[in-house]
Amino acid sequence: MSSVTLEIITPERVVLSTTVNMVSVRTGGGELGILPRHFPLAATVTPGVVKVKVEEGEDFIAVSEGFLHVRPDRVVLLVDTAEVGWSIDVKRAEEAKQRAERRLAEKGTDIDTARAETALHRALYRLQAAEHSEKAGEWLKKAKDKSQSS
Repeated sequence: MSSVTLEIITPERVVLSTTVNMVSVRTGGGELGILPRHFPLAATVTPGVVKVKVEEGEDFIAVSEGFLHVRPDRVVLLVDTAEVGWSIDVKRAEEAKQRAERRLAEKGTDIDTARAETALHRALYRLQAAEHSEKAGEWLKKAKDKSQSS
């Protein structure tokens, strides 16, 4: 099966650089599935969960807003934040979700509603990526562990 190089990069680090069979990402124009030899394009990335498929299975990455650059042999996501599903601290994400929900429930106070909504959505995406990754078998973690033991 053919493959394409995927790189997910934040301002702090390269979160992921690996070969995949397909990438599914939410863009400003809607959900986009990218296969090897996809036509070149650039798009904005909206916060959500990126699905990555390889021959061994699939995994999920929670991402914030950013940019997508596609070439036939390479897919690059430049995002503000990204967390691979298996590496997400579920307890911390759940606490962030509860904190944001409490803030949004405080009607009539001087809370920044947009900021609280953004925090809530980010926590929900993180929890979703962690849950899907665990169900899918966390192949990115296995691939990382395998490469470090070689």
